[in-house]
Order: sequence, then structure tokens, then C-alpha cells
Amino acid sequence: MTATFPDLRGASVFITGGGAGIGAALTDGFMAQGARVAFLQRSDATAFCDAMEAKHGTRPWFQPCDVTDIAALQSTLADAARANGPITVLINNAASDQRHSTMDLTPEAWDHLQNINLRPFVFATQAVVPGMRANGGGAVINISSISYMMGMHQMPAYTTAKAGINALTRAHAREFGTDNIRINTLTPGMVLTDRQLAEVVSEPEIERHIATQCLPVRFGPDAVVGPALFLASDASRMMTGQALVVDGGVVTTG
Repeated sequence: MTATFPDLRGASVFITGGGAGIGAALTDGFMAQGARVAFLQRSDATAFCDAMEAKHGTRPWFQPCDVTDIAALQSTLADAARANGPITVLINNAASDQRHSTMDLTPEAWDHLQNINLRPFVFATQAVVPGMRANGGGAVINISSISYMMGMHQMPAYTTAKAGINALTRAHAREFGTDNIRINTLTPGMVLTDRQLAEVVSEPEIERHIATQCLPVRFGPDAVVGPALFLASDASRMMTGQALVVDGGVVTTG
């Protein structure tokens, strides 16, 4: 850890998909700041919670939940708020970048991917806004992807959702700004998680992508943690409606 954000100590943080990949790195990073971290994911995260407790001396709050079930998602957020106090930092992270082609898509498959990659961002935010209002403000971080900026193929439903996240961020930043609730997007590039390495990208694909980066290095989920801490903290108190790209310098924004 290279930076400390004192205002995050004791903060009630909730992360969707917080037990694996980028989400696990975020859980670890916020716990290292002394935040009270709660997270959900579909699969059992007991072993990860054990590891976090051994490392930090406290245990993250975890509840299994499928984010496509909005009633269960909002109920889980309410349970976490009762356990850790009103949620003041929400990170909408859970996603599925399952490969698919337009010609093979069915309406059901399209809806399913939107129900993972975009719809929960709306209703998780809806669930935490009342508590943030009562607390005097808060921060929502929506995790997107540079894939839609690059015109990547084999994932049209995913890239559409990721583009939609930026539009949602802008709309929510305007809607909730008067409540001192900041909404920003964090947009990673090729983050080499264990799953990406094992199931998704080949070595030649990695090398070709690294060649497009200004910083020609591989990076893992830990590279996303510092920017997320910054967006969650008072250090970024005048930032809202923005997209912060963490990709080694592939795409151009602004």
C-alpha cells in the first residue's frame, strides 16, 4: 500500500462481486485502510473471508447473492447496512464478460447479460442513496471497461452494458449531486486476473494488447485498488460524473 486515506477508516463499504478478481483486490485494499467491508458474490467466499481475517485481523461481511435477483440484491445491501452501518461507499463491480457473437444471441441471452452487467448498477445505487442522504453524502464507483472504447468483438452485449455504465454515471452524478453523493466510473484495461489467465486470454493476445499500451507492462487487479480508494475518499471530493481510466495508456479520453 503506497497511500493512506484516513477518511476511509471505519467507512462502510459495499462491493458487488467482492470475493474474486478485481473485487477481491478491492476488498483487500479497503480493509487495509481500516474500512468495514461487506461484499456479495454468487459462489461461496468462506476461504477468502478466512484469508482476509488472517491478514487484517477483522472479517469482511459476506453474503451469497445473485445480482440478477434485484429483490435479493437490495435485501443484501440492507443486511450489510444493518451490520456495518449505512453504506457510504458502493462499488458496483460484479460483471460477466462471457464471449458471444451477435448472430448467436437470443433475446434471453441478451437480457441475462444486461441483468448482470448493467441493471444491478441502477438498483444497488437506488438501495444505498437513502442511507447516503441521511449520512450527508457518499460515493458510488461504477466499474466499466475500455472494451467498448476499443470496439472489441465477441462481446456486444457486454460492451453495450459497459458503455451504458458511463451514461448512467453521468445521469446519477447530476441526479444525486445535490445530496453530496458522488458517482464516478472506474474503467480498467486488460487486468490479468486468475480467471482471465486461465479461461479467457491467450499469451499471444496478451502480448498484442500490451503492445498498444503506453506503459508496456502486465498488471493485475492490484492496479485498480489505488484509483478506487482515491475515488472513494475525500481526496476526490470535487470529482463526480467522471470516468477514470486505468489501462496503461491504451485509450484517449477527454
